[in-house]
Amino acid sequence: MKKTIRDYNLENKRVIIRVDFNIPIQDGQIMDDTRIKASLPTILYAMEKGAKVILLSHLGRVKTEEDLEQYNLQPVAKRLSELLDQEVIFVNQTRGNLVEDAVSKLENGQVLLLQNTRYEDLNGKKESKNDPELGAYWASLGDIFINDAFGTSHRAHASNVGIASHLPNGIGFLIEKELNAFEPILNNPEHPFTVILGGAKVSDKIEVIENLVKRADQILIGGGMAYTFLKASGLSIGKSLCDEEHIDYCKNVMRQYPDQIVLPIDSVTAKEISTDTEIQERFISDFKEDEIGLDIGYNTIKLFSQYIKNSKTILWNGPLGMFELDPFQKGTEAICKLLKDSNGITVVGGGDTASAVENLGYAEFMTHISTGGGASLELLEGKQLSGIEIIHEK
Repeated sequence: MKKTIRDYNLENKRVIIRVDFNIPIQDGQIMDDTRIKASLPTILYAMEKGAKVILLSHLGRVKTEEDLEQYNLQPVAKRLSELLDQEVIFVNQTRGNLVEDAVSKLENGQVLLLQNTRYEDLNGKKESKNDPELGAYWASLGDIFINDAFGTSHRAHASNVGIASHLPNGIGFLIEKELNAFEPILNNPEHPFTVILGGAKVSDKIEVIENLVKRADQILIGGGMAYTFLKASGLSIGKSLCDEEHIDYCKNVMRQYPDQIVLPIDSVTAKEISTDTEIQERFISDFKEDEIGLDIGYNTIKLFSQYIKNSKTILWNGPLGMFELDPFQKGTEAICKLLKDSNGITVVGGGDTASAVENLGYAEFMTHISTGGGASLELLEGKQLSGIEIIHEK
């Protein structure tokens, strides 16, 4: 079990907290502050315990000088000040005299946010490639390091693995919540255990399938990846998305686990991808050559509901259709409703799945929605996350 922020006396200590403020900002305006709010329990705890809090986060990908303005964390500092009801000191640098001076002047309970850690990627990707000197420098600013950025914990960066290599460390409440949600699914799920997989490509989910197919009672497959499985079953899928390189893989999985893999029986189709296109609902055997499958159909929803209603544990990763467009979001919304009405544990992967659940208004009804797309995917693949693996054990 990993050490947590609770395991340290924080009073009068400089506590570096790696948070995840990688949020959408347009023209200096924050479009969604969910991730800022998710960081509050850990930040508030450190403040209440008398820590001098130093926050680090990345924002976007900084490749050119023009990216510096677009991915400036100043709007985040302003919003965080509002949420904490006290000023968050912001330093528009990632290192140097201004940073060191601001740290030296911090008082207990105060919060300091440094500029976007990926500003350091502009010359040599020092953050993203875990430059040893940069990690050591950031570590020199603090006494204790707390990683609470689940969304980047699958990456070995200077601002997580680099700092943790030099300081007493632990995880924050957000990462603790994420690990507690995924642990029973990966190690001892209550059965019946249903996995719902969507998204575009089979290749993105192969390792998830490999890791979970032996544990789950069934894997319900939708989204673009379903059409590769359907083609592997010998069916015509028209102009639907198909991951040609992995047709043989799909054949082998269905041959090995015929009772666990459940495919759509009908589909919402259209001749083009747009909001005003004419749509049809067709059984999978009736696909037209000029049609594209873009969502699961009514009968598939009924089929999937039979499994979901009886499940004690449900894991969902990947939208069931092109939910960004209204005509093709009914399948994804239907799954939201089924999980809302479920009596089982419902865990939703991050990324597009989390966005779909939140945008459709069902977030409050889920047991857990992950804040990390790539990180949650790697957990489900059975991998260790670099930013968490390095944290000390109790």
